[in-house]
Amino acid sequence: MKPWNVEICDVTLRDGEQTPGVSFSCEEKVDIARTLDRIGIEVIEAGFPAVSENEKKCVKTIAGLGLDSRICGFARAKKEDIATAIDCGVDMVSIFIPTSDLHVRVKFKKPRENVLEDALAMIDFARDQGVAVRFAAEDASRTDAAFLKEVYGKAADHGAVLLSFADTVGCLIPDEMRTIMTDLVSSVDRPFCAHCHNDMGCAVANTITAAQAGAFQLHTTVNGIGERSGNASLEEVLVILRTKGGIDRYDLSHLTALSRKVEKYSGIALPKNKPVTGELAFSHESGIHIAAILEDPATYEYFLPDMVGSERHFILGKHTGRKALEHVLSSLGENLSETQVCRVLDLVKEHSEQKCNITPEILRKLIRQAQREVSS
Repeated sequence: MKPWNVEICDVTLRDGEQTPGVSFSCEEKVDIARTLDRIGIEVIEAGFPAVSENEKKCVKTIAGLGLDSRICGFARAKKEDIATAIDCGVDMVSIFIPTSDLHVRVKFKKPRENVLEDALAMIDFARDQGVAVRFAAEDASRTDAAFLKEVYGKAADHGAVLLSFADTVGCLIPDEMRTIMTDLVSSVDRPFCAHCHNDMGCAVANTITAAQAGAFQLHTTVNGIGERSGNASLEEVLVILRTKGGIDRYDLSHLTALSRKVEKYSGIALPKNKPVTGELAFSHESGIHIAAILEDPATYEYFLPDMVGSERHFILGKHTGRKALEHVLSSLGENLSETQVCRVLDLVKEHSEQKCNITPEILRKLIRQAQREVSS
């Protein structure tokens, strides 16, 4: 398999922090940035320096860590925003403008051509300061196609090294993303970025589809956090790049620990069935499944838990089979007769049908109960 030509820009520290109610401390941001760097993430968007003096100090701190990841600062197409980001010592400034008629009308109340000309002057300003520029079109997915191509073409002419396509309200489905990105990539000679939101649950699918259509830089957040329904999940995108994109340069063994870390720092609890890093991602209850997994884990796991720094769990419940129970009993050091095992299995099923979890403590109680019943 020829590896896809992509890189990751993780935007957890900027777009992820824009999740309502989320605010990372500088120490937490540094911790997250270091872990992203250990994974091998190429670009870390460290924040929006113009937001506050504290945000500026934090972005500057991250830029000074000496990470292998390139550090990006976010900025509106305003000289003060750009100058603030550059003063942090970032490797790149991401300059954004809204491009859809709706956003231009609501935010600027002047012709879109004037908005574009003002933005191009800001690209020139940033480049004169010696910093690389990524030019981002906000609400690109609802922008007139001809005007969007004009925007990106002129941004490229003014020296932007990356052109970012933002599906700001998550309105696209993969077929639409494929058509749009294929057209853009063939029309402008610059690498494109895909920045997808998850309002209709398509952020990861749209991001991967964009990569297949030629997008180079893929934007993600840890746990998929972000405004409203969030962004494309870093963990899911990286596993797909490993299993489908032929990319093995990222150290995925840090993903589960990073996911838990961001869950704690953000206060946004993961769904138990969250792909890749959720509590149930490698948990099995069905007796048929567990019996097969004990023979060969690949029967019911497309990728193994140790790849992402996780562990496999067998959950006892109403669907548990004898082989699964015997495996769990053995792991607990319990040596039961055949009759006792059968009775424990009956008790497990009865207990779980009352919507009660079979914790190790409860299982031991059921074992003792079965032993008493069988021996009496």
